[in-house]
Amino acid sequence: MKAVIPAAGFGTRFLPLTKAQPKEMLPVVNKPTIQWVIEEAVDAGITDIAIITGKHKQAIENHFRPMEKLESALEKAGKTNELEKIRKVNEIANLEFIIQEKQKGLGHAILCAEDFVGNNPFAVLLGDTICTGDPNCTKGLVDIFEERQRSVFAVEKIKPEETRRYGIVSGKEIEDGLMLVDNLVEKPEPENAPSLLGVLGRYVFTPDLFKYQKITEAGASEEIQLTDAMQALAQNSEMFSWTFHGKRYDIGTMKDWFQSHLELSANSEFSPILKEVLSKL
Repeated sequence: MKAVIPAAGFGTRFLPLTKAQPKEMLPVVNKPTIQWVIEEAVDAGITDIAIITGKHKQAIENHFRPMEKLESALEKAGKTNELEKIRKVNEIANLEFIIQEKQKGLGHAILCAEDFVGNNPFAVLLGDTICTGDPNCTKGLVDIFEERQRSVFAVEKIKPEETRRYGIVSGKEIEDGLMLVDNLVEKPEPENAPSLLGVLGRYVFTPDLFKYQKITEAGASEEIQLTDAMQALAQNSEMFSWTFHGKRYDIGTMKDWFQSHLELSANSEFSPILKEVLSKL
């Protein structure tokens, strides 16, 4: 199985912070957001990963490429721990960077990876979303896919006023937390939402998704939506949603960005520093 990480957007929800800094490179504790995402894929057993990026986001590629001058300087200074950390980032996975020439939506970003994916099942992980849990979100989806050999994606329970921010799903529950999908609606008003289960940015698809994505027309914003292709796939093949009970952070909202720092720091080697800072507030 391969993985695709869309990361080409402009990050408009987080301006001006993301004017020059890709939102996927915003730090969370001691590493950029997208590194958390890649580590989730690797922990799920996926090491061939395509990152869909833009020409304005060279910083993402630079982070995962070797930097000979830096490594040489660390080696000469005897900073072996720092050098080891840098080299682990360089070797984190088999990464391929694909440029999305125009930002035409999530569905179009995924189409950019068709040649990379080939005829293989593939995971999609949004590059600005961190998920934590046991099993991790992608691993949970991979396990379900291996059992059922059908496309599956993660959802979370949301509040009525949040439906405008999510793709909303409905269907028939066949196991605890596992639903056979019959309907998806992109960002409906609360009164039009078919449920309170929102798509959270983790998916595993069969490659026939591309067939439906290619015939999906752009919407009013000239974007090609992934949800529309998923809806077509659900009408022609079984597709499942899985309710994820771990934690999700949307690193595109100030609230989740702050919260991710606090909660992920509390469970890390930096916990004593966090406690010291908080004690002085």
